[in-house]
Amino acid sequence: MTIKVGDKMPSGTLTLVTSDGPQKISADEYFKGKKVVLFSVPGAFTPTCDAKHLPGFVEKAAELKGKGVDAVACLAVNDAFVMKAWGKAQGVEGKVDMLADGNAEYTKALGLELDATGFGMGIRGQRFALVIDNGVVKQVNVEAKGEFRVSSAEDVLEQL
Repeated sequence: MTIKVGDKMPSGTLTLVTSDGPQKISADEYFKGKKVVLFSVPGAFTPTCDAKHLPGFVEKAAELKGKGVDAVACLAVNDAFVMKAWGKAQGVEGKVDMLADGNAEYTKALGLELDATGFGMGIRGQRFALVIDNGVVKQVNVEAKGEFRVSSAEDVLEQL
């Protein structure tokens, strides 16, 4: 079942990319007591994700935080090492948390997986953005297939 406004974020484990290396963190712990913008991309270094989606959130991180957002996080079905390399290439430090979901377990718990086997990419996450307040979903923006409109940093800013 797909996550919707008013739902509690599912429990599960994510891998947070840190300067000290990958750190396992429970989703309950990560979302507890703060307002988080969580956006998902189909894959690190893929065209739209790399040229528009992540860079938009890096660029707008301060504005989002100025509207009461405590953390901005990028979720992808990639391993922590790929997420670290991508974050470094995009200059995310201090702006966007990189969350690896290597086996798509958390993405599946959200009901937002994407079957990209036809492109040789396996199971991935759909492109989306959620606004979460203390573990409760306040806003859900899921892109239509092949689009990039409703999950951008600019769209999230307008809705805050």
